[in-house]
Amino acid sequence: MVVTADTIVWFKERALGKPIDQKNAIEMLKTLSGQTHQVFTSVCFTTARHQYTIYEKTDVTFTELSDPLIRSYVQQEQPLDKAGAYGIQDRFGAIAVSAICGSYTNVVGLPCAQTYQGLEYVLKTYF
Repeated sequence: MVVTADTIVWFKERALGKPIDQKNAIEMLKTLSGQTHQVFTSVCFTTARHQYTIYEKTDVTFTELSDPLIRSYVQQEQPLDKAGAYGIQDRFGAIAVSAICGSYTNVVGLPCAQTYQGLEYVLKTYF
């Protein structure tokens, strides 16, 4: 069995994937500042004969982010490899996120409890 997953940030009817450069990361974070967005992760379980897919959605609210905070984060951390240009598990997440409704591990990149439940279902159903 192969288990794959991918995460996107969804805000105002558009997907925010991984930023292409630091400028794009700064723009994304300014857009999300003081707003609530959704984080979706899709997890796919693939066997030689079957495929089963689940997804999880989490609402994340940011505080109002200052320009110096955004610039510092983008320059010092690694937001270019993260959907929406941030990692909730980074120090930035600790000060930027004012509320979360749903799975924290989903925002990190893999909804652990839901993935475990999906794995149990696949093993029980297809094996």
